[in-house]
Amino acid sequence: MALYPDLAGKVAVITGAGRLLGLGEAMAKRLAAEGCKVVITDVGQSEDKHLPASEIGTSAEMQQIVSEIKQQGGEASAFSCNVLKPEDVEAAVEFAVSQYGKVDIWINNAGIGYLMKPILDMDIDEWDTVLNVNLRGSFLGIKYAAKQMVKQGHGGKIINIGSQASKSAFPEASAYTTSKHGMTGLTWVAAIELGKHAINVNQICPNHITTGLGAWQNAHFSEVTGKGHDKYMQDMKDRIPLGRPGLQEDIAKACAFLCSEQSIYISGEAMNVSGGEEYH
Repeated sequence: MALYPDLAGKVAVITGAGRLLGLGEAMAKRLAAEGCKVVITDVGQSEDKHLPASEIGTSAEMQQIVSEIKQQGGEASAFSCNVLKPEDVEAAVEFAVSQYGKVDIWINNAGIGYLMKPILDMDIDEWDTVLNVNLRGSFLGIKYAAKQMVKQGHGGKIINIGSQASKSAFPEASAYTTSKHGMTGLTWVAAIELGKHAINVNQICPNHITTGLGAWQNAHFSEVTGKGHDKYMQDMKDRIPLGRPGLQEDIAKACAFLCSEQSIYISGEAMNVSGGEEYH
């Protein structure tokens, strides 16, 4: 059942939404259920060693997600987009306009969270890859989506998908933490600059969520800490006041709210969705 009737007919573009069981998929399906026309974008195919096929949304996965949305009565399309390339991001905006006539919502979800190493071991090209995808990609999304929204003249919603690492620091996550802190600053500046155009810019900051990427992180940090998987996961549950890690659906619910008119007077926020684990 749709909770936000005002979302019916809105057009939403979500980057990095082509991975099965990912946050992007969950947000796309929730917005489609609310009546949005959804454009799913992802890289589609591997383009370099730091973006292997196992860590990106492939064309086949994108089409599967689109098909599942349509089977549920929603409306969706897929478009291959490398958020590092300005021409790709601009083309994604143009695709949405050609398909559905406008862009009302843009969600910067594309990101890298699997290049985790101590500072002393991290190569500069790994650092650059994380910063570029997570931060440059979000900047380009804001720039080209906002240009279209300003042209349309009726405002819009831009949502950046941050992390608990937007607020706190974690070992072996120097590039990731830096990029997500930077995203918070970018969110603030964009909210200030775009407010006069009735464009709300907000950020969602999840704690750990066991997506495909999250499962890799569980295995990696279980080994790094020497705790083993079960102890690592139990410690995680113990430090979260609500007693469990986050779910994809938790982020999708927050996203739908921020996309709706119920959040019309909220902008520049970095909203924690962390079960009470992160509180500032």
